[in-house]
Amino acid sequence: MKPLVVIPARGGSKGVPGKNIKPLNGKPLIHYAIEAALEVFEKEVICITTDDLKIKEVAERTGVGIPFLRPPSLALDTTGTYEVLLHALSYYERGGYFPDTLILLQPTSPFRTGKQIQEAMQLYSDSIDMVVSVKETRSNPYYVLFEENQNGFLERSKKGNFTRRQDCPKVWEFNGAVYIINVETLKKKTLGDFENIIKYEMDEFSSHDIDTPFDWKMAELMLK
Repeated sequence: MKPLVVIPARGGSKGVPGKNIKPLNGKPLIHYAIEAALEVFEKEVICITTDDLKIKEVAERTGVGIPFLRPPSLALDTTGTYEVLLHALSYYERGGYFPDTLILLQPTSPFRTGKQIQEAMQLYSDSIDMVVSVKETRSNPYYVLFEENQNGFLERSKKGNFTRRQDCPKVWEFNGAVYIINVETLKKKTLGDFENIIKYEMDEFSSHDIDTPFDWKMAELMLK
C-alpha cells in the first residue's frame, strides 16, 4: 500500500468560527487528527490541506510540514471534499509520489484514534472502493424518520411492520471520522457514486463530530 493521508482544514468555518485551531481541552482541534495520523503513518505522507496561514502555522507545530496552500477557489462554502482530495493527490503526483490509497481524516472528529485508523485499514483491499467509519444511527428510517407525501401527510421513510425499534434492521450513519479510499476509483467517480463500500463500526463517543457550538460544548464535557 502507498498511502496518502489527507486532513482538510479550511479557514472559513461558519458553525464554530476558527474551530480547526480553537483549543479543545488546551489543544488545537486539528492536532487531534494529526496526532492520530502520526500513530500510524510517517509524517511525509500526511497532507494537511488548508488555505489559511494561521492554520498552517498551528498545524506545523506537530512536526508535520505543509508544503502548499490550497487556492481560494478550493476553500469556498460550496467546495466539495472530492475536489480538495483530487487537488492534494495531484500535488503529490507532480512531485513523483503516486499513492494508491487515500486516507481522509476530518479534524472535526477529535476522539478517533490511531488504533481505529489501523482497524479500518485492515478491512481495506484494492477490490473495494472505500472503507468508511460509521455508527449505528438512532434515527432509524423504519421507526422514527418520516417524509411528507403529496397530500401533506407524514409517512415512514422506509416501509416496515415493526412495533419496537429493537426489531428494526440496523441502519448505519457515516460519522465522518475515517475514510479509506481507493485512488483508482476516486479518479473515476465522486465519493457519492462509490458502490463497493465496507463499514468500519465505531462507538458513539469516538464518533462525536463537531459542527456546531453545541457539539463543541459536548466535546468539552466528554473530555471532562
